[in-house]
Amino acid sequence: MLRYGFAALAALIGITHNAAAAGNAKHGEQVFGRCAQCHNAKKGGGNGLGPNLSGVAGRKAASLPNFYYSPALKNSGIVWTDAKLKLWLANPQKLVPGTRMAFAGLKQPQDVDDVIAYLHSKK
Repeated sequence: MLRYGFAALAALIGITHNAAAAGNAKHGEQVFGRCAQCHNAKKGGGNGLGPNLSGVAGRKAASLPNFYYSPALKNSGIVWTDAKLKLWLANPQKLVPGTRMAFAGLKQPQDVDDVIAYLHSKK
């Protein structure tokens, strides 16, 4: 019986930890304002200077039609998982050397998580 109590407590702590680590989409939308200079995330909104990011989570990198991606990104083989988005948002040039994206990255890890949560909401 005690073993089940510890398992339940461990599960509860895990759930609480995951919930605390999750991003805040509302704040992510505010942080995305920096990205909105080049990108939009409106479904069907088209591309700007950068590609449309609606539905980017889970999508293969450099896969939207009608956008001229850098050869480095096209050849990266990346699928935009949360882990890859996290690396990209923190430092695009480090993840894909030679990318054309002129963005130094988000310095605050919580901002990165929040933008990822926002992007997940834009499908």
